[in-house]
Amino acid sequence: RARVCVYVCVCVRARGQDLEMHHIIVNSWEGGVDTEQNVVLICIASVQDPGLAPEGKHVLHAYTPATEPYGLWEGLARGSPEYKALKEERSQVLWRAVERVIPDIRSRVEVELVGSPLTHERFNRRHRGSYGPAVIAGEGLLPGPTSPIPGLMCCGDTTFPGIGLPATAASGAIVANTLANVGSHIEMLERIGL
Repeated sequence: RARVCVYVCVCVRARGQDLEMHHIIVNSWEGGVDTEQNVVLICIASVQDPGLAPEGKHVLHAYTPATEPYGLWEGLARGSPEYKALKEERSQVLWRAVERVIPDIRSRVEVELVGSPLTHERFNRRHRGSYGPAVIAGEGLLPGPTSPIPGLMCCGDTTFPGIGLPATAASGAIVANTLANVGSHIEMLERIGL
């Protein structure tokens, strides 16, 4: 049973809000964190780096962490009225979570993009809209950078340390450091003037 995510990316007017970068909204502790649409993660990266958004704006990404059943989306034609209605319906949990952080968020939105498992399938070329590997905590480990093919190293969200931009970037650094030590990296950067 594939579990995937639904997400919303928005650009909003900031109007002097004092915001934190990361928020985790748990709708009910009764169901656990892997219950469908129970947990929403929110990242407002422009809080940390204002250059990520136009002046006076914030960019925000909210998503369900791999708790969305792919079967709801399977067989739908992107762009069809049914698909659009399902995106609207399934994104409401995200909006309600973001409203707990920014109550008037909907009136501040300038750009809104809602993504579905079909979005991941199409634009990220992910099988069944997957979001990272299906490794259950305590039951398995993510693979490291080596592969059975001599000279082929692997990095990305399906290798250690896992999903998300920081972890994926770290997997690339792990491969780079496996191929050449950090001193070699520094020497090369100095040679090119960085």
